[in-house]
Amino acid sequence: MTRQFTARMKRSRGQSLVETAIILPLLVVLVLNVVNLAYFFFVAVNLMGAARSSTLYSIQGSYTPWASSQAAAGSSNCATTPNTVTCLIFQDLTGALSNATTATVRVCSSSNTNASGTGTTGTGSTQTSLCETCTSSGCNAPAAGSPLPPSDPEAPYFVANQVMISYQFTPLVGGTLFNVALQAIPTCNAGSCTFVRTANMRSMGP
Repeated sequence: MTRQFTARMKRSRGQSLVETAIILPLLVVLVLNVVNLAYFFFVAVNLMGAARSSTLYSIQGSYTPWASSQAAAGSSNCATTPNTVTCLIFQDLTGALSNATTATVRVCSSSNTNASGTGTTGTGSTQTSLCETCTSSGCNAPAAGSPLPPSDPEAPYFVANQVMISYQFTPLVGGTLFNVALQAIPTCNAGSCTFVRTANMRSMGP
C-alpha cells in the first residue's frame, strides 16, 4: 500500500513539472505584454499632461502677477532660457519618458513674433498664431504652421494657442511576441508607436 502511494506521488510530481514547463512561457508572454501596454498608457498620460500644462502656461503671461508678457515658445535650453514653453515641456517629460529629448514640439502662440514684430498671420476671423517647431537642439523661426493651427471663433479679439507634441514610443521589452496588444493599436507599427498629442486654449488677442 505504501509503495503504491509513493509511486503515485512520484508520478504526480513529474506531471506538475511538465504542466509548469508548458504554462510558464505563456505566463511570461502575458506578463511582458501587460508591462508594455501599461508603459504605453503611462507615456500617453504624461504626453497629454505636458501638452495641457504647457498650453495653459503659454496663454497666461501678462494675466499673472509676475509676468509682463506671454511666455516665448523656444528654446528647449533651460539653462539659458528657463521660462519658455518648450523648456517646460521637456522638463515635464524628463523622467517620465526614457528618451524625452527625442520629442518634437510645436508651439503656436502670438508671442512668436516675426521680423516685423507680428505674432499672427491672416486677418479678421482667419487670424492664427505663428508657430515654432522645436527639438532638443533648437527651434526654427516663427512661421505659419503646417497644418495651420485653428483660428479662434472670436478672432481677432481672441487668439487660439496650440501645443503639439510628437514622440516616437519604444516598448520597454522588444519583440513582436511581447507586443501583441500594442500591434492592435493603429498608431503602432514594427515595434514602435507614434504619439501626437495636441492641446488648444484661447487667449486675448495682441
